Amino acid sequence: MKKLNKYSFGVGDRFGHQGEAQLKAFINAKEAGLNITPVWNKSNREHEIIGTSPVDVRTEADNAVKALGWDASYFVDADHINMSNVDRFIEPSDFFTIDVAGYIGKPAPAEDIESFVRNCKKHTGELNIPGIEKTFTISDDDIRKVAEQYLYAAQMAGEIYRKIEKVKGAGSFITEVSMDEVPLPQTPIELFFILKMLGDENIPVQTIAPKFSGRFNKGVNYAGNVDDFAIEFEQDVLVVNYAVKEFGLPEELKLSIHSGSDKFAIYPHIGQIIKKHNAGIHVKTAGTTWLEEIIGLSKAGGEALDFVKEIYEKALLKQEELCAPYADVIDIKAENLPSAEDVKSWSAQKMTDSLTHNNLCKDYNPDMRQLMHVGYKLAAMQIDRYFELLEKHSEIVNDCVFTNIYERHMKLLFDI
Repeated sequence: MKKLNKYSFGVGDRFGHQGEAQLKAFINAKEAGLNITPVWNKSNREHEIIGTSPVDVRTEADNAVKALGWDASYFVDADHINMSNVDRFIEPSDFFTIDVAGYIGKPAPAEDIESFVRNCKKHTGELNIPGIEKTFTISDDDIRKVAEQYLYAAQMAGEIYRKIEKVKGAGSFITEVSMDEVPLPQTPIELFFILKMLGDENIPVQTIAPKFSGRFNKGVNYAGNVDDFAIEFEQDVLVVNYAVKEFGLPEELKLSIHSGSDKFAIYPHIGQIIKKHNAGIHVKTAGTTWLEEIIGLSKAGGEALDFVKEIYEKALLKQEELCAPYADVIDIKAENLPSAEDVKSWSAQKMTDSLTHNNLCKDYNPDMRQLMHVGYKLAAMQIDRYFELLEKHSEIVNDCVFTNIYERHMKLLFDI
């Protein structure tokens, strides 16, 4: 059976040019004594916008691994798939993030809900999760409410899993279940019963991506009470540990942090908690590779800088259209966005500083960074020109990509 390493990192690469630069971060971590498994991920939405296919991600990953002599495990993730789009991912992928967000809140058959309530009878009354000081009081009605919200989603995860398993065979791929792209977070107790549902569906889930409290906006820092997050995250870690034993789930099961890109405020807390409980973690860095590409082009100056300025100008005009698909994971204050006319006069340094996530820099603009994060569609519309610039300035761009993953993310999260 394929098993995911204790620590794993999902790296998105929307335009498929940074496989080697990304992998160098994992090589550096390994040389520093920490084994982190690379997982290249790309969603169906991104494939459709850019005009790529899942096999392209497989090719990129395989080529990077071969070029740099990586001799440890790695995976290719069919990111945020559901029943409507899973088919095209099955052959080239060996990691499947089953996204059940669209099924949450839809009712399962009434008899299935009541059956689940009956099967959870042993967990009613006082529920004690080892390691959590608080005792939870659970009633049939509490369990029924969780089932009404999540049971159908778990059943659909089971259907999707079995569809993949039928083609690829049991044990030949990693399964993650994701429910993070929804408005409200799941409580630790809801997570406990959701894991029971996944166990009942016989899904060998190795990572689970719940929705946490606070804002996980794309490409910028965590927005919320960091101490409250730390309490919630630790409780979720303990729930996962207990659920593995209670429900016969894989011992590799660990939490997954989506929109993990640049959540620097919570990284030290995550690192301390997983060390304390000897737990694993999976982090998805999503679209920050694209951001590092345009930061690299900004640094390069000249026609490359002009290209980035053009993307920004078009993004301002198409802001509503670009932001709509990401409404739950961006929070842009329009009044903080500079005008296109102002940006035209900016130097390479000014543009670079505005887009680079550095809270100590007075020019850093998180609203501008978020808008550019969702503006990759505009580069895809000029893809030949974009690729030409990436290749021309590959040394600068590659260094930006590597530095972002290793220096800002891995070293902070894992204290290496």
